[in-house]
Amino acid sequence: MLRGFKILAVLFLCVISGYALGSFAHLLRFPGELRLTEYSTYSVNIAGWPRTIQTGSRGSDEMVIAAFGVPLRRIALDVVPEMEVVPLGVAIGVRINTDGVMVLGTNSFQGESGETFHPAADILHGGDLILRANDVDINNKEELSDFVAESTGEITFLVRRDDAEFEINITPEIAAKDGVRRIGVWVRDSTKGIGTLTFFCPETSEFGALGHGILDVDTKTLLSVRSGRIMPSTVTSVTRGVRGVPGELEGMVDTAVSLGTISTNCTNGIFGTLNAVACAQFENLPRYPIANRTQIREGPATVLTNVSGTEVKSYEIEIESINLNPSDETKGFVIRITDDGLLRQTGGIVQGMSGSPILQNGHVIGAITHVFVQDPARGYCIFIESMIRYCQIARQLPPPLELPPPPASSDKLHAAAAP
Repeated sequence: MLRGFKILAVLFLCVISGYALGSFAHLLRFPGELRLTEYSTYSVNIAGWPRTIQTGSRGSDEMVIAAFGVPLRRIALDVVPEMEVVPLGVAIGVRINTDGVMVLGTNSFQGESGETFHPAADILHGGDLILRANDVDINNKEELSDFVAESTGEITFLVRRDDAEFEINITPEIAAKDGVRRIGVWVRDSTKGIGTLTFFCPETSEFGALGHGILDVDTKTLLSVRSGRIMPSTVTSVTRGVRGVPGELEGMVDTAVSLGTISTNCTNGIFGTLNAVACAQFENLPRYPIANRTQIREGPATVLTNVSGTEVKSYEIEIESINLNPSDETKGFVIRITDDGLLRQTGGIVQGMSGSPILQNGHVIGAITHVFVQDPARGYCIFIESMIRYCQIARQLPPPLELPPPPASSDKLHAAAAP
């Protein structure tokens, strides 16, 4: 009898300990900062403890989670005015000119006397940005090629690698095939593709798109923007996604027309300003408030996207899971396409749909960023607040929420890539 009681006591303690450990782990995964709108009520579940947060006027506060009088987690609360944006879902062409020229790699070549030269070997690396040559700004690959060809000796280059800038010296050599001085590098100065315009703010004319950064296709490096623009695009055909092979939107971009300029390319999308023509085109569309991540619920939602011509339609989806504190902000929650019409047309999420806005309960909650290659009906999405934080619109929302930059994404420009 006593032994049975001891066994039950041990089992009870194991259950309680497991529950406590699980609750603590959940608590650690909960965001350390929350951005909330003023004069609102929020119901959140933190490690199994339901909490109601009632906000007042804008400002900053702190919520302390404690057990038996012991503080376990401090959560910063940033209260801002309610913000409304126009969700779009419009297919766009995107062109970005890099800040300087990007090095893709180095190569060797044969000199006039038959020797092999490799001047940039172990000096320049893929992803480096060449900004200047002997104090002369380099804006494109033609300027770099001409400067090297006309040089008469060693060249000092200003290079940016990651977040650091430094100088390196390279001596060009004459190539046998054309008699031109070269340093042996492959470079790129621009990139283009198709994506989706997520939202714009009529008060400031600013926009956000894609939901993930634009990376160089070869170096997987986030492109630094010198200039860029977005253009109208007409979707002409769709390659349906199937298990193991992502589908893709194919479109025709009107390069003669600009919708706006790109000012920022970061891990959470591209951002900039629409011109007067584009603002007039979109400003009368319905506006929706943006949702905090804690307001999102598993269950039905809709996505706005453009998969034929220039027409944007609303399609039914299901939110399957939500990660309130993702290590990669482009993967905040998982959706499944449930709309039969969209599934027949595209097979699910396809490349080019990145940036398609998602709505739930009358709020903009996020945008599509990735497709699951083995299940194209499913994919990841970014929280809309994560996009807003990196948009210039955030400057209009005092006080600013200062968070460390999220880790880099591995997406291509026009791709809702595999996780």
